[in-house]
Amino acid sequence: TAAALRGVMRRFAIVEHSMAPTLEQGDWVVAVRRTGEVQRGDVVILPDPTGSGMQLVKRVIGVGGEHLEIASGRVLIDGALLADRWASGATRPPGDWIIPEGHVFLLGDNRGASASDSRIVGPVPIEAVTWLVKAIYYPTARARRL
Repeated sequence: TAAALRGVMRRFAIVEHSMAPTLEQGDWVVAVRRTGEVQRGDVVILPDPTGSGMQLVKRVIGVGGEHLEIASGRVLIDGALLADRWASGATRPPGDWIIPEGHVFLLGDNRGASASDSRIVGPVPIEAVTWLVKAIYYPTARARRL
């Protein structure tokens, strides 16, 4: 039933540019409730860790147990350059994090326009990640699975 699906599947409007070009302002996406682990590359939705009351959409870049470094505009995981095919622009400012077990490191794809991501708030507890984005469904010209 529709009521049962509401707790498992949800639609969200994209209202800013932090995930461009993957997600553009005006896109509508469908997401499923996260029930297990996430993987690098997953696009997720979570409440803003800064307490703004907004829902944020970000990409999982690092997972628990990894050493993530941003240097010279690039992301390194455990010393190896990340094949960061999602990034739009250089990743700045430089930084260095050890991601605790049970946490993830989140960045927007549009690195220059992404606020409240892990460069600011640090690694985020996996429990805070509530939704996994599965597809863009509107506008139809941009409809596709992620």
